[in-house]
Amino acid sequence: MGLRLLDDKVVLVNGGSQGVGAAIVRAAVREGATVVFTGRRTEVGEKLAADTDARFVRADLADPAQARDSVVRTVEAQGRVDCLVNAAGLTSRGSLLDTTPELFDQHMAINLKAPFFAMQAAVADMTARKAPGTIVNIGSTCAHGGPPHLAPYSTAKAGLAGLTRNAAHAHRFDRIRINTVNIGWTDTEGEDATQRAFHGAGDDWREQAAARQPMGKLGQPDEIADFVVFLLSERSGVVTGSVIDWDQNVLGALD
Repeated sequence: MGLRLLDDKVVLVNGGSQGVGAAIVRAAVREGATVVFTGRRTEVGEKLAADTDARFVRADLADPAQARDSVVRTVEAQGRVDCLVNAAGLTSRGSLLDTTPELFDQHMAINLKAPFFAMQAAVADMTARKAPGTIVNIGSTCAHGGPPHLAPYSTAKAGLAGLTRNAAHAHRFDRIRINTVNIGWTDTEGEDATQRAFHGAGDDWREQAAARQPMGKLGQPDEIADFVVFLLSERSGVVTGSVIDWDQNVLGALD
């Protein structure tokens, strides 16, 4: 077998037990990485670990200490962390008018605070070893504004984009590259549950949604995962501080 993109790399995927995160776990393992991933659901996480030979660590990323400790535990088990992916996300609905302080805080905790403190710990490990590293945050095209019913989510994802640029600039001479992939509407288990819970969607919602998209389909987790693995790898060169829209609609373009 030829050289794979992540051979000899230790990769931590926070929020890796399902959806896009799970696809990233599978892709990183396939590309030669030693992978640790976190999630809240033990049964789901252990099944993915058994299927992929990755290591599952249960963590509630709403707690910033657990987000930080996910890195600490990875370093304790593997000796270092070379790559970090922040893939956990909360998409519960709330508009400007009906979002409670509690809901707002939940979004900030999962979508912004957890990546911040996981990045803090990962960069601390990398700089202590004077070693290069890569971080990819899973953002959302909602960072550009988003629909009215995703006000706290859009706010947090906009913050994540700013954090990405700030941290990438701060640590570029440490050779630590930090980027965000803003994904659009994606076909995941979580999105299925959200569509049913909040929008009364039936069993054919995917087909109906896909038919309205320019490419005739929703975003696919395995395709996003391949792109994330590329950004984690040395094949993506010197790219850092980029917030990349991974979507089939073009920001600012109008018919």
